Order: sequence, then C-alpha cells, then structure tokens
Amino acid sequence: MTTGEEGCNLPLETEMGSSRPKLVVICKVQGELAAHIIKSHLESEGIPVLLKYESAGKVYGITTDGLGQVNILVPDELAEEAKCIIEPQEIGQAEE
Repeated sequence: MTTGEEGCNLPLETEMGSSRPKLVVICKVQGELAAHIIKSHLESEGIPVLLKYESAGKVYGITTDGLGQVNILVPDELAEEAKCIIEPQEIGQAEE
C-alpha cells in the first residue's frame, strides 16, 4: 500500500539547497473530513499543513484498522502553536 500526502504549501527548497523543513505529527484523527477541518483551521491561522494517510483507505473507503487514520503534520518550529490552536477549549473560556 502506498501513503498519500495532501495539502503541502511548504517550500520544497530553501535558499541553502534542497533541504525540506522538518515536519512533525501534531495529532492523528480518524477520517478525512476531520483532518480537513483541522487543516483548514490551522491554515487560516497561517500554519502550513501536510496530511498523510494510507491511500487504500481513501480509494476503497475502508476506515478500520488504521486505514482511515490521518496524520496531521506541521513544521517543527510551529508545532506548539498548532497544538494550542487545535486544543479543545472549555466553553466560556476567554481567549488571550
């Protein structure tokens, strides 16, 4: 099975050469819909996102045994900020 990647708005090359930014998984969700909601939220805050998943789950519509799982990756230097953005908030909790 192959792995799918979607939504990379990250530069593939930097001024120093062909090194890619280090990406880290900030969360894993079940299903493409939940992943796209989180991706849209993070991108609206200016954080580039890459979705990584098993392509068989998407092609065949299988969502069991981890095939429907989607890893949400962001650049390492933005990981803490991204986690804070997607962290569930208590109702009535004021944003600072």
